[in-house]
Amino acid sequence: MTLQADLMVLLPELVLALGAMALLLIGAIGGEKTAPAISFGAIALFVMAGAEAIWAVPSHASAFHGAFVADDFARFAKILILVGAALCILLADEFFAPIAMARFELPVLIVLATLGMLLMVSAGSFIALYMGLELQSLALYVLASFNRDHLRSTEAGLKYFVLGALSSGMMLYGISMIYGFTGSVEFSAVAHVVAQSGVGIGLIFGLVFLISGLAFKVSAVPFHMWTPDVYEGAPTPITAYFATAAKVAAMGLFLRAILIPFPHALEQWRQVIIAISVLSMALGAIAALGQKNIKRLMAYSSIGHMGYALLGLAAGTALGVRGVLIYMAIYVFTNLGVFACIQAMRRGGKPVEAISDLAGLARTNPKLGLVFSMLFLSLAGLPPLAGFFAKFYVFLAAIQAGLIWPAILGVLASAIGLVYYLRLVKIMYFDEPAPALDGDMAMGSRAILVVSGAVALLFIFAASPVITAADVAAKALLP
Repeated sequence: MTLQADLMVLLPELVLALGAMALLLIGAIGGEKTAPAISFGAIALFVMAGAEAIWAVPSHASAFHGAFVADDFARFAKILILVGAALCILLADEFFAPIAMARFELPVLIVLATLGMLLMVSAGSFIALYMGLELQSLALYVLASFNRDHLRSTEAGLKYFVLGALSSGMMLYGISMIYGFTGSVEFSAVAHVVAQSGVGIGLIFGLVFLISGLAFKVSAVPFHMWTPDVYEGAPTPITAYFATAAKVAAMGLFLRAILIPFPHALEQWRQVIIAISVLSMALGAIAALGQKNIKRLMAYSSIGHMGYALLGLAAGTALGVRGVLIYMAIYVFTNLGVFACIQAMRRGGKPVEAISDLAGLARTNPKLGLVFSMLFLSLAGLPPLAGFFAKFYVFLAAIQAGLIWPAILGVLASAIGLVYYLRLVKIMYFDEPAPALDGDMAMGSRAILVVSGAVALLFIFAASPVITAADVAAKALLP
């Protein structure tokens, strides 16, 4: 392919890269007063990148000798990532406005992290995979500790950096072993070698190290240690970004980096994926029961939800990929709504995060209490809310792939998780009311709550387009 054709494949990424540099220059020259304009510019960049991913980038194309791939799977993941990133910038503007902390670097860092995420889900080789992953991670390390005057935020950034460096080293070691035993870093070439030569013990070791590094990025057990501290310590909109866009990118990378190079090693890697999936579902359900901080509870909830999504990957089929994509789409919108509600938990202008602060919310703020409850019940997977369909399609794929016992354990973990979600609803509706939260909520948060509530409540009536799009995306990855 010509250089021009290669660049067309990477058009959304080029828009974000050039746009981030332009926004950084504007901020450096104009100072902090440019922060609102830079936030608006970042959202505009996400809209442009999304439009180009849908209409301008050719389907089933690759660039730079297959290092980057543009297909329907990448397009689906990119749209979810861009939507999550744009809405998190809206939340960030509203979060930092009351404390006069409108730093222009925040949207620039989110744009750069999002650029890395788009490269991740389009990776066609292990070198491209690592390049996108590190571009995302370096920006996320800074974002986690963005509130540098806050001790917990600084601690969160340091823990994420140290453990992230460890996971990157493990992943690089796995990639080097895969290269050593196959002679290539290209996904398609690795798949060809594995099909011809089989799976040796060295390649299995490489696979285990690769999966370990990827599991860290999705905060799956036993690589979840950073998640509660980072979720609690990072500013709420940054936590929302970690829980939505970053999770979609990591899960998209997980799917592509396992299913494309190693379809002929299914029985070898499936056992590892099943183990971390079941452990994540169990830990997410049980550890959340004793939490008193709402953001730490959401951290354990996210660990559990990644376990459910990994069950779809363990199926190793197009139906499983479809289940994961539907799961992640619903998960993104539901979590954006939950974190918009958490951001609205302010008393006297100061954020509060204790679960006890939700006591009697349904009486002091009925609308917020209703949306909060509906989103929690959707995360729990109760029908007819959207979360039920997310789990349904994942369990269906697992059962059809013969993974009966993992699916049963997933249902049991979901039943245990229902306890702490119902406990939150009980606190909001039946406990003696705590002092009322501040009633004001910015327009952006209100819009996010409306969209999230509509997705949770009305998905049953509009599921067909999402399921069709996920099916097309899954078949692009596994024809």
